[in-house]
Amino acid sequence: MEQEKKHKVLCLHGFRTSGSFLKKQISKWHPSIFEKFDMVFLDGMFPAGGKSDIEGVFPPPYFEWFQFNKEFTEYTNLDECISYLCDYMVKNGPFDGLLGFSQGATLSALLIGYQAQCKVLNDHPPIQFMVSVSGSKFRDPSICAVAYKTPIKAKSVHFIGEKDWLKVPSEELAAAFDDPLIIRHPQGHTVPRLDETSVKQLSDWSSSILENLKSLDAHQISDSVNPSDKDNVGVESAENLMNEVAA
Repeated sequence: MEQEKKHKVLCLHGFRTSGSFLKKQISKWHPSIFEKFDMVFLDGMFPAGGKSDIEGVFPPPYFEWFQFNKEFTEYTNLDECISYLCDYMVKNGPFDGLLGFSQGATLSALLIGYQAQCKVLNDHPPIQFMVSVSGSKFRDPSICAVAYKTPIKAKSVHFIGEKDWLKVPSEELAAAFDDPLIIRHPQGHTVPRLDETSVKQLSDWSSSILENLKSLDAHQISDSVNPSDKDNVGVESAENLMNEVAA
């Protein structure tokens, strides 16, 4: 019996942590929520350039995606990071969704916004959904003018902590998406443990995403075997052959 296809989700960790640490963070959530997805946890392309907040809590190595100033208005190695992620997604995908925490969530939204404006990932299928935990918008006006130019259509869920120092930026990021699901929690800057209500919200959301993806797959398969398309291909091939013979 053919095994059911698992849709891929690329998971991007927070600043100066690691893919392994994000996997541990997400393990707080009920395993059924994403059990039908293939969750890929990637490490940032740069070694941590300073102290990590999880030293003594989780073993190294630690990584960062890019660097920034205190105001989060100037960025170093951001273009290299975007190129790295796009190259990875094309070579190892396709990826149907992105999941990120903090810096990883901020990057995820940027990739989706840029793709919607045809700036990146033109050779990768449209990213269909995103899970953001403590994400925020970039503050550089030149980036904002492109990434958040119009409401981002990808389905999204945003976890916003009442005590998170990025609470307001997280609200702003959610507002950049079309019809986002917002799940609030009383905790700080962390991947939260979920109460029963939040588990149901996220489970229902992931189930609806899965159904949408299955419908999209079925539509693509139907298009690929459309008899009229086959007939057209046959006619075109015959015409080409006749032209070659005549020449």
